[in-house]
Formats: sequence, C-alpha cells, structure tokens
Amino acid sequence: MIQGKNMHGINKNIVCITGTNKCAIDALIYSIKNKNKAYDLVALIDKSDKGKDSWQPSFKKFVKKKKIKILKLEDLYKIKKLFLFSFEYRNILNVNLFKSKNLFNIHFSLLPKYRGCHTNYLQLRNGEKTSGVTLHKIDSGIDSGPIVDSIKFIIKQNTTAYENYNVLIKFSKKIFIKNFRSILKGKYNLINQNLKNGTYYSRNSVVYSKLVNIKLKKHTLTNHNFIRALIFPPFQLPIVNGIAVKKSIFKKKKIILLKK
Repeated sequence: MIQGKNMHGINKNIVCITGTNKCAIDALIYSIKNKNKAYDLVALIDKSDKGKDSWQPSFKKFVKKKKIKILKLEDLYKIKKLFLFSFEYRNILNVNLFKSKNLFNIHFSLLPKYRGCHTNYLQLRNGEKTSGVTLHKIDSGIDSGPIVDSIKFIIKQNTTAYENYNVLIKFSKKIFIKNFRSILKGKYNLINQNLKNGTYYSRNSVVYSKLVNIKLKKHTLTNHNFIRALIFPPFQLPIVNGIAVKKSIFKKKKIILLKK
C-alpha cells in the first residue's frame, strides 16, 4: 500500500490514472514526463483490459511496461490525498467509499448533453454540428458532477464515428494537460450542471447489431447522419442495401457511399 509520504515523511499527493485505450495512456505519458516530488503516480486497471493490444493499445500492458504501481480500488479508497483521473473507465465509482473528494472524469461530450453511454454515435446520428470533451468531478450520479472545464470542436458533415472518436481522444489529452497542474494545486472553479437541459443514455439504449442493416430509400441528411454514425470499423460497418460501407458523403442533397 502506498503511504503517500516522501523521504522526509511529508504527505504527498497520489495521482491515479485509470481507464482504457489511448486516452488513458496519453494521460499517463504526460504524468510520467512531468512528474515531480509533489506526487507519486499509480494506476487502476479496468477489468475489461486483458493486457493485450487490440484496435486500441492496452493501458494495462503500457502500465506494466513503464513499471507504474498498480493499485486496487480498495487501496484507493483509503488514500486521503488521492487525485484520480478517469478516461473511459467502464465501471461506476462509488464516491462514498473514497476518503478523497478529488475524483475526476473526462467525458466525451459537452455536458450536460449526452451523459452516459454511446455519446459519439448519438451526437453524429442527431446531426450535432459541435462536439467536445468535458472534465468534471465524479459524484454519486452518472456524468452529473460539477464541471471543471470543457473544450468544443466542430464536427464536419462527413465525419464518421470512428474519425470523430479519434478527435475526442486528442481533445481528452488536451483538456487533461490544460487542467492537471491547477487541479493538483486546488486552483480551479466548478460549475454545477443543469441536468434539466441535458440528456442521458444508458448502455442498453443502443444495440448496434439491430441498426447496421439499412435499406436506403431517400437521400436525406438524416439518413446520411445515421449511416456515418455507425461507421466504426473496429466493431462494425453499416450494411446499406446489402453493401458494407466505409464512408458516407453528403453532397448536393445526395448520399455518396464508399464501399469497404
């Protein structure tokens, strides 16, 4: 168990990076490169991470390579000077079990819109012109904690779900780097979310296997958005009129489909 003390016996902050995929790795890389005597660095591994690279690099594998100490949730509960940063961590954290209140999450939408799951798919399907990432404190709800910061970017009309996901990854790193030092120093402001102006979607609210077979009859922007929102090659491609589609382009009120 990390005691959070340096060689002089003075309590130190414990920074924990948790989550999955490249976004968690990017945050860990920054934390390693910029580490100083003010904090020790640990990691919490998501149960879904088996330590092998797939369509995304394994956070667990990277943590072990860098010899970062891995703690269990039960260990983290006891650390008073803990600063936890979550990047696509798959499980809900019970804040009442932590002694620390410095628990943060990077969410892939502009909260309070699109709390919960399937944020990337839903934003494209609904034809949102902007997306973004939100850094917020973790509370007892789901993506409902007060906001520290958010970064907005434009979604281009023909961007696929997979392409937009990679942009979200990039901005998750950016918002973490922008706010990391100020959070450790306690020099940040919080804005409460107005959940009445937001939306929430559960994990079961979208079943992709039931959506991918599409019969295209009309060339509308709505149908284009539906198709491109399903283009995520690591998991699925939409089958439009019997043909697998890797790109949908809406031009002059016409949908142009590029085959796999």
